[in-house]
Amino acid sequence: MDLGIKGKRALVCASSKGLGRGCAEALAAAGVNLILNARGAEALEETAAHIRDTYQVQVLTVLADVTQEAGQAKLLDVAQGVDILVNNAGGPPPGIWSDWDRDDFIAALDANMLAPIALMKALMPAMIDQGWGRVVNITSGSVKAPIPQLGLSNSARAGLTGYAAGTARQVAQYGVNINNMLPGIHATDRAVSLDTGVSKAQGIDLETAKAQREATIPARRYGTASEFGAMCAFLCSQHAGFIVGQNIVLDGGAINATI
Repeated sequence: MDLGIKGKRALVCASSKGLGRGCAEALAAAGVNLILNARGAEALEETAAHIRDTYQVQVLTVLADVTQEAGQAKLLDVAQGVDILVNNAGGPPPGIWSDWDRDDFIAALDANMLAPIALMKALMPAMIDQGWGRVVNITSGSVKAPIPQLGLSNSARAGLTGYAAGTARQVAQYGVNINNMLPGIHATDRAVSLDTGVSKAQGIDLETAKAQREATIPARRYGTASEFGAMCAFLCSQHAGFIVGQNIVLDGGAINATI
């Protein structure tokens, strides 16, 4: 399917690895020129070189922490006028309700709610002026089904979801669409980290830990970054103009819900 976005420009945050990279590659396959961002220079430049060589699109890189104001300013220096914004950042650490104080919540909100809001506020006016734009926020399945040990993430990402829901319905009339993607477990470094933790805690090998988790997923496997990216690219396409303010769950059926 021709997504109709060849030649457009996209900023994809936290895109050197994992789901962010999956989104970047899918957009590049559709002919979109990219601004990639990450905190690690080596992985960022490796990903950029691979995408340039594979898809023959323009790729700029910005080494910055998107969760910090200085990093956002660095990104915005090169990202003004982009047609597509993909917001992405790692989540705060796990714990239980009694672990967290005000500073922990402020840090989580800064990273996973206020940072993407700042980028939307900075980049959407130009989208509105040109009458077309796409914003995709990568949040978490915990927005729909909260994960007890991820209370900081539950809170911050739910706040972003509420902001996006209201804002999406204000800017849709200008051809700017905001939607959210809610990943479950995918075969990324994050999954390896989680499975390693289970392996150590239970005294089992890594493959057994992974098999245990896969057994809780109706699809009986982890998602892939490429299929996650394909959905992102579709939401950014010309075909998604009537999808407004939605939360698309990609979790292999793990969340047991009717709607």
